[in-house]
Amino acid sequence: MRSIQFRALLTTIGMCLAACATAGKLDLATPEGATLATRKIQCSLKDNVPVTYYWHGGAYSRVPGEPDRRLFNVEGMNIRQCVTVTDPVRGTGWKMVSKELLIYLDPKTNAVLKTWANPWTGKTVTVMQTANDPVNQPASFPKRRDGSPATWAGTNNRGMWWMTATIPLFYDNPLQGKYQKYVGGSYHATEMFNFMGDVADLVDDRKDTAETRVGWVRLSSWLPWMEMGDRAGELYFHTAGRKLAKFDDMSKVLLDLIASDYPAWRQPPPSDDTRPNQTSWTVFRDAMEARAGKAEGGGERRE
Repeated sequence: MRSIQFRALLTTIGMCLAACATAGKLDLATPEGATLATRKIQCSLKDNVPVTYYWHGGAYSRVPGEPDRRLFNVEGMNIRQCVTVTDPVRGTGWKMVSKELLIYLDPKTNAVLKTWANPWTGKTVTVMQTANDPVNQPASFPKRRDGSPATWAGTNNRGMWWMTATIPLFYDNPLQGKYQKYVGGSYHATEMFNFMGDVADLVDDRKDTAETRVGWVRLSSWLPWMEMGDRAGELYFHTAGRKLAKFDDMSKVLLDLIASDYPAWRQPPPSDDTRPNQTSWTVFRDAMEARAGKAEGGGERRE
């Protein structure tokens, strides 16, 4: 009798283990599974859990008629959190709020740059680190705006997945006037992302976030603080990084700068944030307008 009971117990345990082994899998072939998998890549399946991406690499110039130059080492981070949202037509989805910091370093010493000697103009300019708050994303749902089902945007191969996202940007430049479509000057850039990881980790919904590696490339005009005016040429950034297990896993140079100058970048924006997104160009504009206002108000004394 005890033998029968023991065998029954083993059978029950085996069935439980088998069920546990197969339970909790996101189905990437369904709109719901694809939506949740993308959320796992970007942040966490749990609401209001901060997640940090970190990356580093270089920023280069490209000018007609001369070799490219590595102008800066760069290090960047983005801290974000996601929250569940619902729509009566599009279903249950999620939205992400974030802020980002990209810092410019000396390509030889890797020291944080406060000023930079422009090799084309001969002028020394003040470096403005890229500190954008917020950088939020619109909500994602299992059903797209046009009513079609969301699909998995990645590629799976031999247990690995990867996903590319190319984001062309072309819109009115916040530093230009209102006649840009007639005389030019529009903001023109491209952001290119590669995300990659392990399929088993991604589809296991017992894990609230996916271990993810990232590559980031950016093509853009000269940064406004470089004071290049309409000189021919452009910048490109080439970097790689990953989602961090914890905030303090990023480099010491970035951690030290956050502690001294950007303490608010230890936390993402609130999940109900409705502010307009910031870019390097809008932050520069706001800084210049604040400086001009201070001068007009007598905040700066002129001899």
